[in-house]
Amino acid sequence: MTKVSLLGIPNDDNSAMMKGAAEAPAPIRAELHSDAHSLWTETGIDLNEAFSDHGDIRFEDGRDPWDVIEETVGRILDIGDPLICLGGDHAITHPLMRAVRQRHKSLTILHIDAHPDIYDAYEGNRRSQTSSFARIMEEGLTDRLIQVGLRTINGHHRDQFKRFGVEVIEAGRCGEDLRLDIGTPIFISMDIDALDPAHAPGVTYREPGGLTVRQVVNLLHRLDQPIVAADIVEYNPRCDISNLTANVAAKLLKEIAGMMIKNRQS
Repeated sequence: MTKVSLLGIPNDDNSAMMKGAAEAPAPIRAELHSDAHSLWTETGIDLNEAFSDHGDIRFEDGRDPWDVIEETVGRILDIGDPLICLGGDHAITHPLMRAVRQRHKSLTILHIDAHPDIYDAYEGNRRSQTSSFARIMEEGLTDRLIQVGLRTINGHHRDQFKRFGVEVIEAGRCGEDLRLDIGTPIFISMDIDALDPAHAPGVTYREPGGLTVRQVVNLLHRLDQPIVAADIVEYNPRCDISNLTANVAAKLLKEIAGMMIKNRQS
């Protein structure tokens, strides 16, 4: 059986407004393994023996966290199993993608988010959580970037879309039957604030008018190419209500893992 590697990346050094996303991996794992939930996916995949959990990255004083993330992710990817990373803020996707791209020369990023995260810099920080995809595109870390669920686009974002050739499907155009035409291996970057705050209140930047859990799950289930890696980011336990968002994050983790296994078997 295909295994799915799991790695926590507890880093929110580049969060622009509020800390807390670094605390996300533990409550997501707790919901994933809670006796209240099944480890079977909606697609019929039994995940009870599927995960190889590599714990959380430990960031050492004096070392660049970007180097630590890239090296750790690369080492785990070399095992050969698909990988899901639990953030952390969205800045971590940049060094993560450096490792993924080295091992996948053909790649599409499916970025599900309320925000484009493609500012050239934010308040002078080029590593900001709001700038990660500008760095990814500058470094050629993907062949295609498809952003789904956006609802905070401004003029600078639109200039960046043109500059980098980003494919955008705004939240208002995301029906429950959304299907994407992707012909390469896929990296999924799942920002929890893509969901409407009614479904996922535990985020720093609550943006009304978002996707439902069902819309995202349906989109994941329609992917038919190998999903080589993914991240789930921007869950902030300090903002959550009754662990609702941790539960949603664990649900999405399971469905992504199930599709990783299903698409390898098909």
